[in-house]
Amino acid sequence: MDAKSAPATHSIPHRDLANAIRALAMDAVEAAKSGHPGMPMGMADVATVLFQRHLKFDASQPSWPDRDRFVLSAGHGSMLIYSLLHLTGYPEMTLDEIKNFRQWGSKTAGHPEYGHAPGIETTTGPLGQGLANAVGMALAERILNARFGDDLVDHRTYAIAGDGCLMEGISHEAISLAGHLKLNKLIVLFDDNGISIDGAVSLSCSDDQLLRFQASGWSTARVDGHDPEAVSAAIEAAKKSDKPSLIACKTVIGYGAPGKAGSSSSHGSPLGKDEIAGAREKLGWSHAPFDIPAPIKAAWETIGKRGATEAAAWSKRLDANKQKAEFTRVISGELPANFAEVVGDLKTAIAKDAPKIATRISSQLVLDSLVPAMPELIGGSADLTGSNNTKAKVAKPVKPGDYGGNYIYYGIREHGMAAAMNGMALHGGIIPFGGTFLVFTDYCRPAIRLSALMKQRVVYVMTHDSIGLGEDGPTHQPIEHLAALRAIPGLLVFRPCDTMETAECWALALSNKDRPSVLALTRQALPLLRADAANANHCARGGYVIRPTQKERKVTLMATGSEVEIAVEAQKLLEEKGIGTAVVSMPSWELFEEQSAAYKQEVLGSGLRVAVEAAAGFGWERYIGPNGIFIGMKGFGASAPIADLYKNFGITPAAIVDAVTAKL
Repeated sequence: MDAKSAPATHSIPHRDLANAIRALAMDAVEAAKSGHPGMPMGMADVATVLFQRHLKFDASQPSWPDRDRFVLSAGHGSMLIYSLLHLTGYPEMTLDEIKNFRQWGSKTAGHPEYGHAPGIETTTGPLGQGLANAVGMALAERILNARFGDDLVDHRTYAIAGDGCLMEGISHEAISLAGHLKLNKLIVLFDDNGISIDGAVSLSCSDDQLLRFQASGWSTARVDGHDPEAVSAAIEAAKKSDKPSLIACKTVIGYGAPGKAGSSSSHGSPLGKDEIAGAREKLGWSHAPFDIPAPIKAAWETIGKRGATEAAAWSKRLDANKQKAEFTRVISGELPANFAEVVGDLKTAIAKDAPKIATRISSQLVLDSLVPAMPELIGGSADLTGSNNTKAKVAKPVKPGDYGGNYIYYGIREHGMAAAMNGMALHGGIIPFGGTFLVFTDYCRPAIRLSALMKQRVVYVMTHDSIGLGEDGPTHQPIEHLAALRAIPGLLVFRPCDTMETAECWALALSNKDRPSVLALTRQALPLLRADAANANHCARGGYVIRPTQKERKVTLMATGSEVEIAVEAQKLLEEKGIGTAVVSMPSWELFEEQSAAYKQEVLGSGLRVAVEAAAGFGWERYIGPNGIFIGMKGFGASAPIADLYKNFGITPAAIVDAVTAKL
């Protein structure tokens, strides 16, 4: 929708529409005694222009698949989006919610939280994440457009970002990827107010942001952010560009506050009653706190309805489209009807072939089966495709201007990749997965954490999962990473021991619609320890007895991934000594914790418990107890062949036997 087709709200001046946002922001922050009034007040003019003249949305249908996406990357200014949602008539964003800003149980959290209220497209606050999410959303739109056509998928992604978003390192990864892929339906509105928490941005940053974006292949413009016609013209021009666009909107933080406008004092604290009174006078807003005059509210609600006609026309096109069923399925996130059959056939083939391969290669075997059956499964790697084995045989690359593929070369941008995958998942219609080395989960951890916080089905394929990667040495050998990932609430961490478990873990990752997953996979080859191709998914219980004992169980060896094989060898030696020993594979602690107490006790046994994992032992205490044994890493790794590393760090069958016999 262009500026000429804006609804008839001209009877209410732009100034009044924008001041309604400013007033709600001032009042809500003051009532909460905390918050960030400066950014909403400064960007009120830009946001009003965007919502009134350009953003394609229908407040009564917040989940309309072909709506434009609006991302408030500068999430500390959350009252901007809450005000917009309330004013335009999103049903759940009531005035009471605005009054309860930052209070227990409200939908108006200190930073926008995905899932709290319709219209909040992503959780923002950690600066730069929203910008990178927007890149993922814009990429998802292009991929789905290539598949389903303009009739069903044809929308834009807008993001408001601040100086902080652009200073964060993730911004470079995100804008570089977007520029390379020519995501021309992405428009970023930069709140160029020159103020950070410490004071002027010039204290710490002197970048020419427009030149930086231009160098990454973006169109750029600079406008007065308080001139609605200039802002609208810049957005209109950006909509016609063949590149992603940055519009630097020069604004005054805390616009209208007589003593604090243009200073850091308006950034993250309530203005105070006297300053608010002065702002009301300066802005010409004489209304009481939280009072929006009926004509102004009605004008805003008209803006909220302006996309209704377009949404209705889209619904008719969907009903007439031969791809309606498939489009509806992928947007809903449902798996294909033959998903279980595909996984079952794969497990049967694995049992028959009994491959001895690295689980990273096992993962590719799984993808070779799943990707053809799931067009919505979009993969990628951070410049480690051949090492992560994330590219299925049938996969084709997504290229600049050609989005019909299903594989993304993310480049060495682990953090940007993870955040973009969040954006793709949030957009809907795509299940993203991407790979790098497990050690580099540190580089993308903030985005992984947000995957879990937002309950998004994002699959992280993290290979080279231990000292087993060998000669690359301690910088590339993850030690504390499994423990750190297991500490993230809601994240499923899978470490399969063979090809069968890898298939089952992939099935679980894809079946969990509201949880992200990490697949920790080996570089070294592992034998097939389970030739059981039954329909039951043993990994679904998180841990299970993979090798029982025929004797009285005195010892339970618990292990994950590559160390299950070592535990199985140790079991043989212990059984030869007459020591009844069972081996438990624990591919997912999270799923194991969800089992009944009786099941967990049955699996773990009552005798001596030994945990074996080529990683830090942090967390294993819950399973081995105060008298158990941990066989694993107590420091960083080293550069050497795999066999030498396991021997010298004491992660061997013989070392397990010695520790057990000494304890018994």
